[in-house]
Amino acid sequence: MAQKEFDFSGLEKRLGVSRRTFLKFCTGVAASLGLPAGSAMAMAKAVADPKKRPPVIWLHGQECTGPTEALLRSEQPSLEHLILDLISLDYHQTLDTGAGHHVEDIKKKSMQEHKGKYLLVVEGAIPLAQDGIFCKIGGETMVDITHEAAEHAAAIVAYGSCASWGGVQSASPNPTGAVGAPQFLKGKTVVTIPGCPPNPANFIGTVLYFVTFGKLPPIDEKGRPKWAYGRLIHENCYRRPHFDAGRFALEFGDEGHRKGYCLYKLGCKGPETYNNCPSLEYNNVGGGVWPVGVGHPCFGCSEQGVGFNKPLFSLADVKTHTPPNMFPFIEDRQDSSGVSAGAAALVGAAVGVAVGATAVGAKKLNEKESDQG
Repeated sequence: MAQKEFDFSGLEKRLGVSRRTFLKFCTGVAASLGLPAGSAMAMAKAVADPKKRPPVIWLHGQECTGPTEALLRSEQPSLEHLILDLISLDYHQTLDTGAGHHVEDIKKKSMQEHKGKYLLVVEGAIPLAQDGIFCKIGGETMVDITHEAAEHAAAIVAYGSCASWGGVQSASPNPTGAVGAPQFLKGKTVVTIPGCPPNPANFIGTVLYFVTFGKLPPIDEKGRPKWAYGRLIHENCYRRPHFDAGRFALEFGDEGHRKGYCLYKLGCKGPETYNNCPSLEYNNVGGGVWPVGVGHPCFGCSEQGVGFNKPLFSLADVKTHTPPNMFPFIEDRQDSSGVSAGAAALVGAAVGVAVGATAVGAKKLNEKESDQG
């Protein structure tokens, strides 16, 4: 007996997009997650089922609200589709239309009614110093609020670098004792979506996986979804061919910078930062909308101990700094003839890893340089 074809009419009406457009989106998400093509249909069916929409409790600690601001500008899907069709956003301290004790009562009621079923999202660091007095909401400290919300959550997501590992406010001397959700909720699995702010697609893809399969995607040792944070930025960077050829920008605005040369000598942290910025760019806008794409070095915002800690524009630091991978000292990367003999052997291994990315990157660079005349 032939399997009945899934009826998309209700979903099309609710989302305001065609069946083809929606399936194309789900296929792209499934591919990004490394899932087989059949998973796209499973995602579509999960989104169509209102019973599969997980209630979400969204907390805010010490932060600038940048992750939420980025999510507000998400396009695939837009925020209204995310909160109306993929999840049930029961509580969000920034987006709630209400205020005061009424909103806090709604949060507690939702957590009670959906014990073991709701998704907890933590945005912002949690200050531990002086019993947590540096961040209070509704008369309660972030310490107590997070403990309470995490107790019966089906899954916990730390959204943004502040929630993932403490962010900028955890930098020395860290007077408030700021930490990330994983450091605070020891013994619990916390999925981290680091970035300052993170790409909303990394959050939405993770939520879609949770909605579809009832569990969170595979994560690395730092809690990051492997599908989004499994590769170094350097591996897929379209300035990588210039790195391999020993061509570097030495100052902002110099000839190398204008030609799109590698930004490593300007302090780029791409060789030690795991993220999908080069392949996904930002908010699916295209046109190179991410730091390196607009001529600024990556500052490692998704890596604890890299972003907000290591100097970015210190040439002395760059000369002595070697990322924790196969790349040699920066001074061995270039001589009067291009790449030094000692570096060539190591570069050969690196090129083998990123040959596909290099080919695509070279094409993009040639097109950009042609446009520049």
